[in-house]
Amino acid sequence: MNKLLFITNVLMGAVLSRFAISKLAGWEISVNSFIEMAEPLGIDPTLFRISTGILISFVVIGYLVAAILSLLNKNLTNTSFTKWATYANLLGLLTMVGALASEFALRVQPKWLLVYIAIGIIALSAFNLFLLKNNKTNNN
Repeated sequence: MNKLLFITNVLMGAVLSRFAISKLAGWEISVNSFIEMAEPLGIDPTLFRISTGILISFVVIGYLVAAILSLLNKNLTNTSFTKWATYANLLGLLTMVGALASEFALRVQPKWLLVYIAIGIIALSAFNLFLLKNNKTNNN
């Protein structure tokens, strides 16, 4: 199970790191997307983009730290690891639910690749949360 948690957390962290970088670095595609999505909300697209980039950066750090901790723990009974991994996966799941909501509510036409990526991260985070919960239940 440690290997599975390691692989899924590294995969999600790696995928989301590209999106965090594009938002924080101000890549043209990201800037244009946030101009489109900020208009219906009537907010500053730059602030929206940067705050989203910071949030996704926290998620990436959470996933990658959870991956490293999963390698360092021989069993998953370590309370610190379990709490960290649970919070990281929950934050990632909720962030991607927000991304899906934004994709469908704020864009003229949703970008389907982004929708599929968000759904994949939601599924893997939910799977990780299930593994962590099952392991905690089995060890009590």
